[in-house]
Amino acid sequence: MGWLSLVFVLVGLGMAFFYAPTEATMGDVYRLFFFHMPAAIAGFAGFFVTFVASIAYLVERSAERDMWAVAGAETGIVFSLAGILGGMFWARPVWNVWWTWDARLTSVTIMMLTYIAYMMLRQAIDDPERRARFAAVMGIVGFVNIPLVWFSTRWIDRTIHPVLFGGESAETAQGDLALTQSMEITLMVCMVAVLLLFAYFLVRRARLEMARAELARLREEGGTP
Repeated sequence: MGWLSLVFVLVGLGMAFFYAPTEATMGDVYRLFFFHMPAAIAGFAGFFVTFVASIAYLVERSAERDMWAVAGAETGIVFSLAGILGGMFWARPVWNVWWTWDARLTSVTIMMLTYIAYMMLRQAIDDPERRARFAAVMGIVGFVNIPLVWFSTRWIDRTIHPVLFGGESAETAQGDLALTQSMEITLMVCMVAVLLLFAYFLVRRARLEMARAELARLREEGGTP
């Protein structure tokens, strides 16, 4: 999966810079969009994994489910941060600001901070079962942010984020991005690339957590790793 994701990332980069046309209003800086949006969606996917794994843990009390919840949260944080930073570098030349309290941007940041708090909670509790139980509850509650992020551009009248799927942009949205066919194809390739990369990191992170658990078990039994 690692090599496949690398191939798609390289193809996506090539298409973003050499296949997709220059956007009429924003110029070449809009090319960041092809990875900004997929990174944000990959962040959502990570938090969804945490949500599902947390429910599964509360039902099954399986340590493996807790490990997947951790992997989802950490991977989701990384990709959400990448999406936020990509958006900031896109916003600076287009809207002349690095940061604005836009509904989508603010809600994504709150969502990311929620899962950073989730990781901090895990670090603060020593008992494994108690840590997993409290973290599972927070992982489920934190997922409430996802619908707020998704619908923020539909509920708030003024936003810099256009609605690309499932409706028209808010009436006062700034910098609407009309996608041509080549832009849509490029976006889909980049979406696949980033999601493959996300899946690779997610699985690797989960396996690392499992290896740590196995090492801890061996130490408790007095064996050698």
